[in-house]
Amino acid sequence: MHILLWALLATLGTWFVTALGAATVAFFKRPDPTALNRMLGFAAGVMIAASFWSLLQPAIERAAGVCALPPYVVATAGFLCGAAFMRLSDAVVCAARGERDPRKGRILLLVLSITLHNIPEGLAVGVAFGALQNGFTREALTGAVAVAVGIGLQNFPEGAAVSVPLRREGCSRQKSFLVGQASGMVEPLAGVVGALAVVRVEPLLPYALSFAAGAMILVAVHELIPACRENETAKPYAATTGIVLGFAVMMLLDVMLG
Repeated sequence: MHILLWALLATLGTWFVTALGAATVAFFKRPDPTALNRMLGFAAGVMIAASFWSLLQPAIERAAGVCALPPYVVATAGFLCGAAFMRLSDAVVCAARGERDPRKGRILLLVLSITLHNIPEGLAVGVAFGALQNGFTREALTGAVAVAVGIGLQNFPEGAAVSVPLRREGCSRQKSFLVGQASGMVEPLAGVVGALAVVRVEPLLPYALSFAAGAMILVAVHELIPACRENETAKPYAATTGIVLGFAVMMLLDVMLG
C-alpha cells in the first residue's frame, strides 16, 4: 500500500507540472496572431521531439528486455498503429458531425494525442515504483523518483502545447487552461495501474510508448504545422522559429534528464 501511495503521489506531481505548463496561457491577454503562431509552432516542435526522446527511444530500450519481438518491430508496429488510430479517430468524428470543422477537429486531435501520450508515461512511473515490491533499496527508490521527476519536468512544455493552441483557436484562457491540465489527469490513474500490475504492464509499455509517438507525429505534422503557418505573410519565420525552439527545449529536457 505504501508503494501504491508513492506511485499516486509521484504521478499527481507530474500532473501538477502539466497544469503549471497549461497555466502559461494566462500570459496571453490579447492574443497576437504572430505570437500565437509562434507558440503553436512551439507546441509542434515539443510534440515531435517528445515522440522520439520521450516515447520511441524508451520504447526501443524497454522492448529489448521485455518483448519477444525485436525492438525495431515493436517500435514500428506501435508507431504505425498510433498514427492509424488518430487518422481513424478523425474520420469517425467527422462522420459523426456530418462535416469537418477544421478548428474543432484540430482541437480534438491535439487533446487526444497528448492524453494518449500521458498514459504510458504514467504507467512508466507506476512500474518504476511497483518494481520496489521485488526489492526495496535506496538505489531503486532513487531511480523511481528520478523517473517521476524527469517525466514531470517534461510535462511543463507539454501542458503549454495543449493550452496555447487552444487559445489560438479561440478558446478562453480559462477553458484553455482547464483542458490543458486535464490532459495530464490520466497520469495518476495510469501510475496506480502500473504499480498494481507491474509484471503484466511492463511488456506492454514499449507498444504503448510507440503507439503514443505515432499519434503525436500525425497530429503535429497534419494539424499543428499547417495551422501555425496560416496568416504569417508579415513574419514568415515566426512559426518556423517556434518549431525549432520547441524541439530544442524538449530535446534538452529529455536528454538532460535521461
